[in-house]
Parts: sequence; C-alpha cells; structure tokens
Amino acid sequence: MANYKIVITGGPSTGKTTIIEHLEQIGETCYQEVSRAIIQEAQKNGVDQLFLEDPTLFSRKLLEERVAQFEEAKKVNQSRVFLDRGIPDVVAYMNYAKESSPMDFIKACKENIYDLVFVLPPWEKIHKTDNERYESFDQAQEIYHHLLDTYSDFGYNCIEVPFGNVKERSTFILQHVK
Repeated sequence: MANYKIVITGGPSTGKTTIIEHLEQIGETCYQEVSRAIIQEAQKNGVDQLFLEDPTLFSRKLLEERVAQFEEAKKVNQSRVFLDRGIPDVVAYMNYAKESSPMDFIKACKENIYDLVFVLPPWEKIHKTDNERYESFDQAQEIYHHLLDTYSDFGYNCIEVPFGNVKERSTFILQHVK
C-alpha cells in the first residue's frame, strides 16, 4: 500500500517531538527522531557532542537511520506516516555547520521523496537546552533558515505550522494532510 510520508521538521526545541507524541496518542503512525539515541551513545563513549566533534560521522549515522525509517515507513499499511525530521535535515545541518555534504547524502535526499513537509518555526517561549540539545535560540533560528533553504532546494514547499498548544498545532497539520 502506498502511503503519504509526512515530515515534521524545525530547529531544535520547536515542539516537533511533542506533536509527534500527540499524533501517536490519537492513533497516527509516527517515527521518532533518531538523533538523541546517537548523541547518547556517543556520550557513553566519552564524546560530549559528536556533531560538534565530527559533523560528517554524526550526519552519516543520522542519514543511515533516516533512510532506514523511510524504507520502513513505505511498508506500513496505513494511509499516512509522520516522521520527526527527514533526510534533508541531515544536509541542512551540514550546511549550518559549514560542512559540505558528501554526494551520497544528496543522492539519498533525491531518491527518498516525502509527500508533505511541515516546518515549525523557532519559538523562544518554549526553547530550552539539555544534554543533547545545546543550541541557543539564535542558533535555532539559523538552523530553521537552513532547513527551509535545504528543503526548498530539494523541491519541497514547506508548510509552516503556527504557534499554539499541541492540540492546535496537530489539528493544523491534520487539516492539511490527505
């Protein structure tokens, strides 16, 4: 069964995971963000911030996981699947870090096409940092612009999700999905 693969993206601390968790609670099929697990694994091995120490290695691990999620999502017998971030996020973060993306990163973005992309803008009111999320609000704004530019470069028209509580934001998303 072909299904709609829908990305929910945005900079750090914009409410993506909260929305994904809410959509899951109301019965939608969702895939969680994979970067926290990669960061936590690196921290167990003594690397505080793998993205800062080796952006390409971190991004390659993310790329592998996101491609695997995309492949798994294609097999789901549901009309739609939501993903917390997409493959182009990897390239956007590489751009943010002023690193060039290897050709296989670009190829993965071109070969694995999502049906819809929702982007959450930076929201200072809910922005916070923690052990895995170290970016300041200014950095979150910069990342947001890299996400918009990167998705646009790959031909996507991102739909910006307005501020609001999780139910309002989830309802907005669901109203724009087939």
